[in-house]
Amino acid sequence: MLQGSTWGRWLFLGVFLCIWQVTALLLQSDQLPGPLEVMQSLWFHLTEGDLLQSIIVTLRRVFLAFTLAMLVGIIVGFLMGRYPLIDTILDGVLIMGLNIPALVIIILCYVWFGLIETAAVAAVAINKMPLVAVTVREGVRAIDHKLLQVGDVFRVSLIRRLIHIYMPQLYPYLMTAARSGLSLIWKIVLVVELLGRSDGVGFQLSTFFQFFDITSILAYTLAFVLVIYSIESMLMRPLENHLTRWRS
Repeated sequence: MLQGSTWGRWLFLGVFLCIWQVTALLLQSDQLPGPLEVMQSLWFHLTEGDLLQSIIVTLRRVFLAFTLAMLVGIIVGFLMGRYPLIDTILDGVLIMGLNIPALVIIILCYVWFGLIETAAVAAVAINKMPLVAVTVREGVRAIDHKLLQVGDVFRVSLIRRLIHIYMPQLYPYLMTAARSGLSLIWKIVLVVELLGRSDGVGFQLSTFFQFFDITSILAYTLAFVLVIYSIESMLMRPLENHLTRWRS
């Protein structure tokens, strides 16, 4: 099944590239370069330009914001799912955080704290925290209370309850929050860099936009998508399979 799924992805990718190349040849427009031109531009920026450095800078921001959002979101979500009073107090804040546009939070962080790295990372993390908290809260609510009662009967310590009762049942929710968060965070990081940073992939895309360099925009986009896809396929998916192996 896994092999068939992999072949299906490659088949779709091949068909997509063929359609893209044929469309570019038919239109003969600078606004739609073909995949070969994009790959040539990607190689040029990788060997002669700042592509690698820009990706490293952006990934550092993604990592910092992702870690901060996951830590705070998990703690808040766990407390809200475990204690109804805390859930009642923070529910309104959570709803507000879920519905405020990311752009507004980014602008406010830059206005309040200045165009600094801390403001950039904080803006991204704040945008992601509510979604993590909601996911973890629902996971805590879905925990089998019979297992918690068993822990009470045998007087299991809090640490052992977290490790052996809570965490195995929360792993699917945590991985859902992590995978959805990764896809969301890198998009917001690019906006943050475009608005208020002088380096990173987002800044480079804004520079290419000013010169209407569509080929370079697609090359940078392709490079970063490949990086994120590699993280997803080589880290996130194997980690999820390992943590949830007890369910199979």
